[in-house]
Amino acid sequence: TAGNTGIGITVVANAMGFRSVIVIPVTRSQEKKDALRQLGAELVEVPAVPYKNPNNYVKYSGRLAKAMGAVWANQFDNTANRLAHVETTAPEIWAQTDGKVDAFVAAVGSGGTLAGVSRYLKEKNKDIMIGCADPRGAAMYELFRNGVAKSTPGGSISEGIGLGRVTPIIETAKVDTAFLIPDEEWVPMIY
Repeated sequence: TAGNTGIGITVVANAMGFRSVIVIPVTRSQEKKDALRQLGAELVEVPAVPYKNPNNYVKYSGRLAKAMGAVWANQFDNTANRLAHVETTAPEIWAQTDGKVDAFVAAVGSGGTLAGVSRYLKEKNKDIMIGCADPRGAAMYELFRNGVAKSTPGGSISEGIGLGRVTPIIETAKVDTAFLIPDEEWVPMIY
């Protein structure tokens, strides 16, 4: 995990009496790593390497889970991630707006929110515009604008946002347009 999903998994694991082992790149923020440890997760920190590298944290976590005989959440490829948003997030948005939704825009971490909400909303009203907000250096902007998952020039300080590959979750997203959001725009907005 980049941290956020790992925190959620750890909270649920704690509530259910399960142990959680979280694989995270060493480059992630100390605050996320501290939060995971304080919640009781066992952290396995690995070098931050590209997905094509067999020691990428996603691939490493899969091997570790298999070796441990553990359940592997596989957050980036597990389509239950998308389904959770089809069944919960999207109906909540629809209900709370009385179906008066013109557009929905989300960034992509694992892609579940954008894929699930977009599918549900498009089924309700095909004219709802769906957008992806992507940081520099990620590949979803190019995917949804030009049909090819190719990293945009530059980089971002965002953690956990900016997917670099097409996953089983994101390949079913119903996206009409994409926006490239530089750090200079989003960082001041969060404050």
